Amino acid sequence: MNTNPATVLNLPKPAWADEEVGMLYDMATRFFEAEIVPHYEEFEKNEIFDRESWLKAGANGLLCASMPEEYGGAGGTFAHESAILEAISHVGVDGFGIGLHSAIVAPYILHYGTEEQKKKWLPKMASGELIGAIAMTEPGAGSDLQGVKTRAVREGDFYRINGSKTFITNGQLANLIVVVAKTDPEKGAKGTSLIVVETDEVEGFERGRNLDKIGLKSNDTSELFFNDVRVPASNLIGTEEGQGFVQLMQQLPQERLQIGATAIAMCERALALTIDYVKQRKAFGKQIIDFQNTQFKLAELKTEITVGRVFYNDCVARHVRGELDTATASMAKYWLSDLQGKVVDQCLQLFGGYGYMNEYPIARMFRDARVQRIYGGTNEIMKLLIARTL
Repeated sequence: MNTNPATVLNLPKPAWADEEVGMLYDMATRFFEAEIVPHYEEFEKNEIFDRESWLKAGANGLLCASMPEEYGGAGGTFAHESAILEAISHVGVDGFGIGLHSAIVAPYILHYGTEEQKKKWLPKMASGELIGAIAMTEPGAGSDLQGVKTRAVREGDFYRINGSKTFITNGQLANLIVVVAKTDPEKGAKGTSLIVVETDEVEGFERGRNLDKIGLKSNDTSELFFNDVRVPASNLIGTEEGQGFVQLMQQLPQERLQIGATAIAMCERALALTIDYVKQRKAFGKQIIDFQNTQFKLAELKTEITVGRVFYNDCVARHVRGELDTATASMAKYWLSDLQGKVVDQCLQLFGGYGYMNEYPIARMFRDARVQRIYGGTNEIMKLLIARTL
């Protein structure tokens, strides 16, 4: 009986999943099983991880794996980040927000930051001393980033930031926040800049409540308030103001591919758990797997997950080569997260009443999967981006 999520599809490994990436996946899996799983129920109950888990992840090389070694990272690529992301979902600790920290926040600093900024922040992000977040969404601006109202006004050698953000992943723990702000509201998108706020070093920064979500309970998600927060002008990411929107557009494909990684990995875990369950559970004197409806349903799901995995693997290969375009990343985000919702829902059905019980992992997966179609740009926005290529 094969219930290993990583091998349930029996597919050959893609070229990017070489021996080094495979070893990282195995190590990450062991780490999450040993260090995170025993505490995960507590994290879910408290609706937040502890800082110790972040420091342990950093000490084990699981933070900023794609950052260069000279800045404290492991010198890998997105393939290495993917291995860690997949391990998280295969083990079932989806609320651990290290993916956003490593593969979304850190790249902004690496690609657009000054040498001084890289040396100052990236090593501490790799160790877990600094926990990253990116503050995009506002109460009145979600997928429409051009509608951002937060202001950053230059005053000599400082910026004064005013505004509020919401739905910010890692919001309660983060002490390095990349803030999307308007430095020139008259210029629309071209007046947008990214500015780093180190929360331990400023006044006027406040965290709102840890938001009460349907799923991903252990991942702290918050409101943030910036009330005359003064940060050094040197915290601007980029060589000049107004580059923020372009920076966001260039990096969002990786964020969307990351959502695809989580989606396909959860699909594989759901399938593996369900196959195991229907082989053990009996109804009307025979195993549930022996009913033709069960066989057909699982055959359909395995086929669709296989298609999804092959597509995802191709996207990673293209991304590692620097060839992943916005439209294809949008396809990966929307189609794989849609598939995730379908797979988890239909797998839960095969668990019957037990699938609705929180003691079974499939119930948590059902809750955790739903947000994937919303954050990172809603799936409807993804279709608009794809449509522009028609």
